[in-house]
Amino acid sequence: MKEGIIQQSLSGFYDVISDGEIYRTRGRGNFRKKKIKPIVGDAVEFEDGYLLKVLPRRNSLVRPPVANVDAAVVVTAAVQPDFSPNLLDRQLIALERQDITPLIYFSKTDLLDPAGYQRIAAVAAGYRQIGYPVFCNQQPFDEDQLAALKVQLKNKTVTMMGQTGAGKSTLLNHLAPDLHLATGEISQALKRGRHTTRKVSLLNVDGALIADTPGFSSYETFDMTVEELPQLFPEMARLAPECKFRGCLHIKEPHCAVKAALENGIIMNSRYDDYLQFHELIANQKPNYKK
Repeated sequence: MKEGIIQQSLSGFYDVISDGEIYRTRGRGNFRKKKIKPIVGDAVEFEDGYLLKVLPRRNSLVRPPVANVDAAVVVTAAVQPDFSPNLLDRQLIALERQDITPLIYFSKTDLLDPAGYQRIAAVAAGYRQIGYPVFCNQQPFDEDQLAALKVQLKNKTVTMMGQTGAGKSTLLNHLAPDLHLATGEISQALKRGRHTTRKVSLLNVDGALIADTPGFSSYETFDMTVEELPQLFPEMARLAPECKFRGCLHIKEPHCAVKAALENGIIMNSRYDDYLQFHELIANQKPNYKK
């Protein structure tokens, strides 16, 4: 019996990387009965063309469906589609929830005029101050920036994630030009990208296993409680011990260090606005009794 990592999943078949070789397998029949659904990134045991066991996951994402992820490159368009701090923050808290290291990569910055680029650069500086690795250059595929990203990703299992049309496949093509991944243009009529990536697969890029994944038009995953939410904003988690009340939600409580930091310009207004919106969304969610 061999062990490996699922490199690609397509139409009921699973390609597994093991000792530098790729083996095509199928899931055992009892997987469906046991409601086991293998996904890309899963560590598995297999033999004679069949997956026998899915080993425990460290983490897993729903969008994109990838398991055992070390880091995620959140590809964020500066324009076409327009930059959305709300969508970026939704992705960041989903990654924080799974203990996955986020890296923010601003794409399409070359399409901005000087004033537009300065606005995006200021946003990038804000996220950098929080502690996120941020890649923002007026030339998005600057060789030095790409080299710095490769260093951050080496020897890790990585997922690319971001809105449809943000430029995930384009970035991967610059990281590894021999991949020749299909890329698409933004539909001017719908202002939404055409999906150019149809399946999820792990690609070996200079020692990193990178998942090129389908994009999305929205990101709705909120599987945390209102009490957990503040811990998923690193800048708030750092300040929470200074709040007067333990378990402060940073909304109506007096003597709140987070609200004081907001008033003093230490916390980004857009981040706090998104926090309030996410808090309300979670508070109003109907319980999922099927879990």
